[in-house]
Amino acid sequence: MNFANLRKMKMAGKLYIGRKVRELRVAGAASQSQFAERIGISVSYLNQIENNQRPVSATVLLSLAENFKIDLSGFGAGESERLMSAISEALKDPIFASSSPSKQDLKLVVQNAPTIAHALIAAHRAFRHTSEQLASIDHSIGRGTGLTEETPYEEVRDFFHFMDNYIHVLDLKAERLAREVGIGETENYTVLCRYLKRKHGVQVTRTGRDDNVVRRFDSTSRTLALNPFLATSTRDFQLAIQIAQFEAAGEADAILKEASFKTEEAREICRIGLFNYFAGALLLPYSTFRQTVQEVRHDLELLTARFGASLEQICHRLSTLQRPGEKGTPVFFARIDRAGNISKRHSVAKLQFARFGAACPLWNVHQAFEAPGRIIRQLAETPDGVGYLCLSTQIVKGGRGFHQPRQHYALALGCEISHAHNFVYADNMELGNRAAFDAIGISCRVCERTECGARAIPPINGRLSFDHDQRSILPYHLRR
Repeated sequence: MNFANLRKMKMAGKLYIGRKVRELRVAGAASQSQFAERIGISVSYLNQIENNQRPVSATVLLSLAENFKIDLSGFGAGESERLMSAISEALKDPIFASSSPSKQDLKLVVQNAPTIAHALIAAHRAFRHTSEQLASIDHSIGRGTGLTEETPYEEVRDFFHFMDNYIHVLDLKAERLAREVGIGETENYTVLCRYLKRKHGVQVTRTGRDDNVVRRFDSTSRTLALNPFLATSTRDFQLAIQIAQFEAAGEADAILKEASFKTEEAREICRIGLFNYFAGALLLPYSTFRQTVQEVRHDLELLTARFGASLEQICHRLSTLQRPGEKGTPVFFARIDRAGNISKRHSVAKLQFARFGAACPLWNVHQAFEAPGRIIRQLAETPDGVGYLCLSTQIVKGGRGFHQPRQHYALALGCEISHAHNFVYADNMELGNRAAFDAIGISCRVCERTECGARAIPPINGRLSFDHDQRSILPYHLRR
């Protein structure tokens, strides 16, 4: 870590990283006295750091970096901010109205007892699901489904979210294989087919013209049939997934065992996600991709042309650039359908997506459906005063033929304004003019803004007052 990055971390506020320091010490099987001597501080100071009674100093941070060769940039953000956002949203539910912990109390829980925070989030999710199902109990009884605490899909989504959307062992293995196979040296389809034939004895063929299956593998005949009408990027990705199933099954099993999912459905959904991750890392090798991203300043069109990938594949890969010591620009990424459902979401920026409810209607992602083929730019500010560069664009999936349905999605990508210079899309924008920033929120149900004509519903913990003789933007007033 250089001094500029260290200064940014310190400017962001005092750092209480006791749990991470303790984990580092325990991993090295060192006593407090041994560890304190190695980084040049007293045992009492180390004890206070590990118990989050004192923040770490710049000297201690540098000593940790020098002695243990670790990347400390993640100590200032990452999981703690995502966990803080999730637990804060949960505690805004009216059921917690009688006990509202302070922000400092929440920080202590997140920093010292993250498993407790995760447990509370899971309990709140279970409460919401139970409440929703009780509201339509006749439907649940009719189907005999009973009450569930959470869906397997949500459990897996949280797994990737709190893993920083980066799986180190899969990423490294995929990058090594990309070099061996020759990804990017010539047409990927050719080299992938050749590798499958040479290494696994698999012959790539085509499905029938009227077959709607995207990919079908026959282990008996060792043939992999691909739909002949797939886009080039989708076709290559399906080949890469087949390779992932052959080459990364052992790593996937180990990850699934450690994750301890509650149901078999969740394990299998996650297995698909892990193979998809490997495929993306194979086609977009980490170091090469990250270097190109820096060179073209996140120009999405140039990146799709350079790597032969789809826009969604590029945006998704940008959200995974979290390798220790080689991190990319911290971005947020989401995929949203016309109904406002967020089917993909991840953020290593301060912006954290709401776990329940629709996205803010003032966010430019909704405009993407009105301007197909364009990348829409927006300068936005959330209620906490943080500014963002927000990009959105529409994509269309499916539609292999006139009678086939098409799915329309909006992709959202962006970063905090302090990183906007890394994006070509920030050129000619008034980054220093706060008047140019649109005031957005995360979701109406948790937004703190009291005067917003776009508000769909009152905040869940908002106190309302009414004046029947006067009507303003909203039919009610929000009291803090």
